[in-house]
Amino acid sequence: MTEMKAPIPLEQPSSMCNDSSACEGGASLRRRMPGRVTSVSTDTGPNFVAGQSVRKGDCLRIGSGDDQKCVKLVCITENSQENRRLLKTDSDDLEAAPPPSEDWTSPKHLMKALLAEAIGTFIIVIFGVGSVCTVVTTGAQQGLWQVAVVWGFGVTLAILCTGEASGAHLNPAVSLAFLLVRPGDVFSPRWTAGLYRCLLYMLAQTFGAVIGGAINLGVFGSAIIAFERAKDISRGQPGSELSAMMFGEYFPNPGFVGDKKPLQNSDISPFSAFCIEVWGTMIKCFVIFMLTHDKNKILGKASRPMVPYFIGFTVAGLISLYAPLTQAGWNPARDFGPRLVAAFAGWGEIAIPGPRGGFWVYILGPLVGGPIGAGLAEAFVFISL
Repeated sequence: MTEMKAPIPLEQPSSMCNDSSACEGGASLRRRMPGRVTSVSTDTGPNFVAGQSVRKGDCLRIGSGDDQKCVKLVCITENSQENRRLLKTDSDDLEAAPPPSEDWTSPKHLMKALLAEAIGTFIIVIFGVGSVCTVVTTGAQQGLWQVAVVWGFGVTLAILCTGEASGAHLNPAVSLAFLLVRPGDVFSPRWTAGLYRCLLYMLAQTFGAVIGGAINLGVFGSAIIAFERAKDISRGQPGSELSAMMFGEYFPNPGFVGDKKPLQNSDISPFSAFCIEVWGTMIKCFVIFMLTHDKNKILGKASRPMVPYFIGFTVAGLISLYAPLTQAGWNPARDFGPRLVAAFAGWGEIAIPGPRGGFWVYILGPLVGGPIGAGLAEAFVFISL
């Protein structure tokens, strides 16, 4: 990061805290987005880059380019519940970094984040794919919306359980979107370091999905056998997509294909399925990046805990719209992990590469659509807010 020139002098602002407040002492700044906090300087000392210690009276440079401005640090207050310091300035509040033991660049924090990504994706597969297992084998859910709602709540619970530790990507498409659009949030502004961390996130997500798929197979194994027996399905043979769909995804949805059903296999081509997966993931990531953007004040600080619910609602809505066409994947780990389990559990080529070799649709489609949606969200915020 290049050193900035001396800040433009400002009038001394009025104090934002009482003399008894914890206004003395240092704190470390965290760049929540690239360029958000670019340097720290004092009237008598040299400039400091983000991440170094600051004290009351220091002048902080925020923004970049023509939008850059200088604000005066008025006080530093402790927030024991959030275990962080809040830096009060004569402008907006700036968030201090977590304590050094929680440094996100440390190996300890990285391992905790990877474990969280695996657990979160595991939760999604247990609830989401588990709901598909239930409806296919028993018909317990009535209609597509009940399955979609379980999916949505599964996503919400996974985010709430793991968001603090890893950012709750739980999806390789979301991780790639953060790497390309908002690298400083979770990964690193340095491309090689960010790419390395992103790939580890993807591996952890896929691992969690594999474990979730294996547990679903163990729990529903006898029910799946009974379903195949009742439908005269030979596992691994053409037509066994009806049971394989409880793990991987197929286009069109096998449950909507047949003589008395609305679709035939030829109605959805691989390219059409790819475009649908791009489109759905694009919408999903657009919503995620809009709801989590610092400049989006529509929810307010008090309503921020509702963000996981809105993301879950988005997933549920998208499933209700597009699941009859492609089973609505939007997540390469959620598809490939359980699909891998199915391949080893007797479905073989029906699982991988799938009919018409179409399993790639559920990997490439989301990986293309996610960054597009995220980029559009960032561009919209930049233009409008």
